[in-house]
Amino acid sequence: MQAILTGDSTLVIAMIVAYIAFTSWLTLKLRSRTSDQFMTASRAMPAVVVGVLMMSEFVGAKSTVGTAQEAFQSGMAAGWAVLGASIGFLLFGMLMVKKLYASGEYTISAAIAQKYGKSTMLTVSVIMIYALLLVNVGNYVSGAAAIAASLHVSLPVAMCIIAVVSTFYYVFGGLKGVAWVTILHSAFKVVGIIIIFTVAMSLTGGIAPIQAKLPAYYFSWDGKIGFATIFAWTFGTVGAIFSTQFIVQAISSTPSADDARKATYYAAAFCLPLGLLLALIGVAARYLYPDMNSLYALPVFLEKMPPLASAFVTTSLVASIFVSVCTVALAIASLVVRDFYVPYWKPTPERELKMTRVFSVLIAIVPLIFVFFIPEILKLSFFTRALRLSITMVAMLGFYLPLFASNRGATAGLIGAAVSTTVWYVLGNPFGIDNMYIAAVTPLVVMAIERLVMGHAPAAPQAAQPNAFVERTST
Repeated sequence: MQAILTGDSTLVIAMIVAYIAFTSWLTLKLRSRTSDQFMTASRAMPAVVVGVLMMSEFVGAKSTVGTAQEAFQSGMAAGWAVLGASIGFLLFGMLMVKKLYASGEYTISAAIAQKYGKSTMLTVSVIMIYALLLVNVGNYVSGAAAIAASLHVSLPVAMCIIAVVSTFYYVFGGLKGVAWVTILHSAFKVVGIIIIFTVAMSLTGGIAPIQAKLPAYYFSWDGKIGFATIFAWTFGTVGAIFSTQFIVQAISSTPSADDARKATYYAAAFCLPLGLLLALIGVAARYLYPDMNSLYALPVFLEKMPPLASAFVTTSLVASIFVSVCTVALAIASLVVRDFYVPYWKPTPERELKMTRVFSVLIAIVPLIFVFFIPEILKLSFFTRALRLSITMVAMLGFYLPLFASNRGATAGLIGAAVSTTVWYVLGNPFGIDNMYIAAVTPLVVMAIERLVMGHAPAAPQAAQPNAFVERTST
C-alpha cells in the first residue's frame, strides 16, 4: 500500500495514542453500570446529544471515506449518499418517531412484534443483525484505509486496531458512555473534514480550476451515477433510517417522544453540509491525483498538511471510525440480547449485563472474517440499507395499513426480500435495476399475495416477550 503521510509520524502516533487514552478514561468514567444504562441510557439523554449520535450513524467512517471515493469516480452527485440522510431524518421525525417511542421498546424487532407477532420479530432481528454486521465490515475497511495510510501499517493490522479500541468503548460504555464520548468524537470528525476541505481547495485554487479540467458531469446534479441510482440511494437511506436498530435505540434514550422528534431534526441539520464537503473533497482529489486508488481520495490530503494539522485530522478520522463501529456493534448486541438471550435464558439484570459484554466482544470479531471479500465501500453501504428498507416497508404497513398485519405474510415477505435482495446485489443489479427496488417491492408483493390467498382478517399477533427495561422501571 502506498504510504500517504510524509510528515512527522511520531507526532501523529502520539496524538492518536493520547486521544485513545483520554477517551478510554472518559468511557470508563461514564460507563454503563446497569443493563438499562447500557441499552437506553436510562432514557435521560438530551435531544441534541441523540441528534449527534444519529448523524454519526449515517455519516461515519464508511460514508466519510466512501462518499469521497465515489465523488472521485462519479462527481459531486456522490454527495447524495449523505444528503439523503437529511431527508430521511426529517421524514422519520414526522412519520415514525412517536409511534416507535410509544411502543416502549428499544429494538425495532420488538416494536414490529406488537403489530405482527413473534416469528416476524425474530425474522426482523436476524435480517437486521445480518445487515449491521455487513455495515461494520464496511466500517472496518474504510477505517483501516485511513489508519493504515497515516500510521504506515498494513490493512489487517489497522483493522485489528479498530476492533480492539472500539470494542473497549462500547463493551464498557454501553449507550450511556458511547453517547457522551461520541460528542467528542463527532466534534473532532467535523473539524477534521473542514480542515481537509480547506487544504483541498487551497491545492486546487478553488472550484473553478476543477470545473475547467474535469468533465462537466462532475458538477451535475446526477453525475456519472444517474437519477435511478440517486433515487434508489435516497429511498434506501430514508428506509434504513426508519428501521435501523441504533436509530430506534437512540430515540428510546430520550426523556419523551417530543424530545425524540427534536433529535431527528437536529440529525437532519447536522448531515446537510457534510455531504457537500465530502463530495468536493473527492472531486478535488480526482483533479489533483487522477491515477490514484480512489479509496484514498480523502486521506491523500494528509501529506500536504503541516505535521500538527495532519495529526489532528488523522485523529479525527480515527474518531469517526470508532463512532461508526461502536454504534453499529452496540445495536447488534442489543438485538441479540433483547430478542434471543433474555426471552430464552431469563437472566437476572446483573447476568444480562455481563453476557451483553461477552456478546459484544464476539460481535467485534465477526466482521474481521469478511473484510477481504467486499467490493466498493459505498455500494456495500447501500446494499445494507436495502436490507433495512425491506424492514421499513413491513413496519409501515403494520403501523398504517393494519389490514396487512399478518404474521405469516410479514415473515415470508421479509425472508423473500432478504434472499432476493442479496442475490440481486451479488449478480450486480441485472437489467440496471438497483437492489434497493427489489428490497422495497418484494415484501409488498409477498404480503399482498398472502392476503389475497388467505382472504381473511389477520390474526392477532403473538405476544412477544415483555421488555425487561419497562418491567424493571415500572416496579
